[in-house]
Amino acid sequence: MTAVADPPTGRSAKPPSDDGRSAEEVASDKRRGRVGMFLILPGFVFLLLFFAAPVVVLLAMSLYARPPGAEVGEFVPALEFGNYVTVISAYWEALLRSFVFAGIATVAALLIGYPMAYLVAVRLRNRRLLSGILLVLLIAPFFSSFILRTQAWKQILADEGVVVEVLRAVSILPPDGRLTATAFAVVCGLTYNFLPFMTLPIYASLERLDIRLLEASGDLYASPWTTFRKVTLPLSAPGVFAGTLLTFIPASGDFVNAALLGNNRDTTMIGQVIDSRFFRVVDYPGASALSFILMVAILILVLIYIRRFGTKELF
Repeated sequence: MTAVADPPTGRSAKPPSDDGRSAEEVASDKRRGRVGMFLILPGFVFLLLFFAAPVVVLLAMSLYARPPGAEVGEFVPALEFGNYVTVISAYWEALLRSFVFAGIATVAALLIGYPMAYLVAVRLRNRRLLSGILLVLLIAPFFSSFILRTQAWKQILADEGVVVEVLRAVSILPPDGRLTATAFAVVCGLTYNFLPFMTLPIYASLERLDIRLLEASGDLYASPWTTFRKVTLPLSAPGVFAGTLLTFIPASGDFVNAALLGNNRDTTMIGQVIDSRFFRVVDYPGASALSFILMVAILILVLIYIRRFGTKELF
């Protein structure tokens, strides 16, 4: 029998793509891709204008030079790489001290914030009202000014305050001992001010924790410590990872706590130095060089931390 050809449909059939999809599906994917590009374009432009461009300006300013006989604050474009050598040799102790203070504050915030987040997210999960109240208390520091919170710590740790008097009474501090203008006060201020940045990401991870996993661990005769170490802590690792970064990065460049709670040579942080070079000494190239060095140093430390303690291998 002779096969009868199908009648023409009025449009030619489009061959499928290499991966087996039809031409209509390929065109639809392209349209979605263009829509996605338009959606991220505003954010990309925002980052370009308010992050990338200022960094480029900062880098250019760090290479400016002061011509002979120029007035204070007068600089000209140049390629003066010696600015970096000058500021590093003069302020490397403050830079190192900033990272040490920030690291101690980050560890302290983790030791304080993790139990708080665990209590609210896991232990009180079935008591919605109480957990909600405690969650509000966790973010309550955000309701007041950063400077006011730091000033409050200055009053708490003041020489005539209750804390110092009690420590002197129990002989922890000598009769003429003090807490303000010390590294201890600065670290306390950093820990307190950045504690919510540590606690909230951990709470977000623990809030999604399946309680049945903890119950199953207990049914398998695991001790509470083993359950925490083998189940709870690994599942909350993304929150710990995010919290440590959110705490360490801003704490490294902070200058408010060091200025209000320390304000001496032994507590000077790099943020204070940058502030002084910009607004008091009017050394724009030096301040820009310090700012760029701080940014690069933080970036290197963060990359090392991510590579060594990525969330999949954190615990």
